[in-house]
Amino acid sequence: MPYAKLFKNRWAALLWAGGILWTAVDVAGYAPAKHVDNATEAAAAPTDATGEVVQNSDLAILASVMNGD
Repeated sequence: MPYAKLFKNRWAALLWAGGILWTAVDVAGYAPAKHVDNATEAAAAPTDATGEVVQNSDLAILASVMNGD
């Protein structure tokens, strides 16, 4: 659908914009990252590049993919 035709109808444009926002929330999420308050716990728990705590199940999946299982 060409954009010029889309934006001639206010409701179609609103529905289109809602779909864009829905996609953004679905892809990026809206929950804040979980942070550890205690400094000793933060040092003991390894984190990934996004700051999330690394889980053993995630490491097992990564190892199986790298090994070709």
